[in-house]
Amino acid sequence: MKNSRYPLLFLKGVAMGAADVVPGVSGGTIAFVTGIYEELLHAIKSVDARALRMLLTGHFRAFWQKINGNFLFVLVAGIAVSIFSLARLMTWLLVHHPIPVWSFFFGLIVASAWLVARDVSRWNASAIVAGVAGAVAAYLITAVSPASTPDTWWFILLSGAIAICAMILPGISGSFILLLLGKYQFLMTAVGELNIGVIVLFVTGAVVGIISFSHLLSWLLKSFRNVTIAVLTGFMVGSLNKIWPWKETVETYLDSHGVEHPLREVNLLPGAFAEATGADPQLAQALIFCLIGLLLIVAIESLGKALKSKSKGNAPEFLE
Repeated sequence: MKNSRYPLLFLKGVAMGAADVVPGVSGGTIAFVTGIYEELLHAIKSVDARALRMLLTGHFRAFWQKINGNFLFVLVAGIAVSIFSLARLMTWLLVHHPIPVWSFFFGLIVASAWLVARDVSRWNASAIVAGVAGAVAAYLITAVSPASTPDTWWFILLSGAIAICAMILPGISGSFILLLLGKYQFLMTAVGELNIGVIVLFVTGAVVGIISFSHLLSWLLKSFRNVTIAVLTGFMVGSLNKIWPWKETVETYLDSHGVEHPLREVNLLPGAFAEATGADPQLAQALIFCLIGLLLIVAIESLGKALKSKSKGNAPEFLE
């Protein structure tokens, strides 16, 4: 990978990390629309028994080349920097400015779903059924109320394994899966307070989960690409239920610190939201931030196309 690609790749990692912090937005979506999704899957899939043998026998250069180490290192560095720097900021923004923030992400997902849908070569009957199934599945997942779960080591490992699989799926948010598992606030607090024990347990579960799941997803993209992309498009459309900016909280819960959080919410139209809550629906701000989200994805996709065109012929085709 050319050195000139590193800065942009790092920024893509930052964007993925920022998305993964927010319940309802998937880092996989960012990877997909920025053109690194399949390369990411291939790099993760390359961490197999053969790669581990290379590492354990001291063949470090061969190991690094096999797993596309430069690509993974720069991308993961961007993700890590973003998560550790934005965890508290995103939590604060969602509490104090929820409507503009959710509107921004709503625009992001709408534009992303449109771009991913364009990657389906033909919307035949099987693709349409797959897309509808994906949308229904994502909607049902987002409609489930968060659960109360233990803070034990094995459940933190399991949470990491499950959430990371969602994080690399466009449309399904790993953060929202953590919310359903009752571990989002717990892990955001651990990141904010640098609780190394909890972070290491979660990362260990995530590494095992992502290596296992990447093989399945890579095979699906190779063997059933059209249907798989249609399902991913449906996931994005269905996840819009969670990201709708105007919600009324009908049930809350207290976390381990005694702080109240929404447990069950219902979506409302802006007028109904103002009537039910007495709060300003901030419609103008919502429309502006939604448009910014839409334009940002279009700009990222255009930039990705320009860079891909510039380096055409040099990029590896991993999943042919």
